[in-house]
Amino acid sequence: MNGVIVYWSRYGNGKRVINHLEKRMKEKGINTQVMRTDEADPADMPDADFYVFSSPTEAFRVQKNMRKFMKDLQGVENKKYGVINTHRMKRNWLKSMNKVLSKKKKMVKAADLDFRVGDDTETGNGLPKGWEMELDEFVEKLSKK
Repeated sequence: MNGVIVYWSRYGNGKRVINHLEKRMKEKGINTQVMRTDEADPADMPDADFYVFSSPTEAFRVQKNMRKFMKDLQGVENKKYGVINTHRMKRNWLKSMNKVLSKKKKMVKAADLDFRVGDDTETGNGLPKGWEMELDEFVEKLSKK
């Protein structure tokens, strides 16, 4: 099984999520390729069984590099995907990401995951407690045939 992860991370939470995701996927025997939005070509994506797109929310929207990447994405019709959104707001942007990928790009959603970063004493400005377990469940959903 092959997976491609495309992400953008500004403050490190997204990168931390992607590092854990890649590790779990490799442990499951999934051949995994990881790229930032500025390293990948949306018109020439590697062939994979599924794709993961991870982005923070910035300026009350999905981060601009990821918005453009998803808009320009080609050749992934009928492929499975998962999306991850990290943010600090009460509202997440999973719906927006899913709309672009499933309706406009004709992809099939397998999983989505929302991480609201916090500023409480347990997490600082980081990921919520238990985020690793949520990500493990995300991998299980993606890897189902």
